[in-house]
Amino acid sequence: MKRFLHKLLGDNGEKAAARFLKGKGYRILARQYRNQFGEIDLIAMDRKQIVFVEVKTRTSTNSGQPFEAVDRRKQQKLTNLALAWLKKHKRLEHSGRFDIVSVVWPKDSKQPDIQHFENAFEATGHGQFYS
Repeated sequence: MKRFLHKLLGDNGEKAAARFLKGKGYRILARQYRNQFGEIDLIAMDRKQIVFVEVKTRTSTNSGQPFEAVDRRKQQKLTNLALAWLKKHKRLEHSGRFDIVSVVWPKDSKQPDIQHFENAFEATGHGQFYS
């Protein structure tokens, strides 16, 4: 049951993040893109730039801010996922970046607190990722 509630919170956080980004003019290209490396929560276009978005959702900040969970290992995983997506969709020539959307959604609240960190980290382990 706990795992189900955790997944539900994450899914709701991703939906809220997508709405938030659309409100900023982003176009959502994919949600929950999966391959052998894992999953990217959202892939979007911001003007002419492809944005790979990691969404972290929590009910409180008692254990720290949600965005703090995107450590070096997670960044490497996201880099691999992003490169695989770019190759699969023949978009290696596009510039890209990694954003983090941090969602704090208390259990008794209808609206979450959303923070958006543009260009939150550089691609790791693959040299020049951006054009």
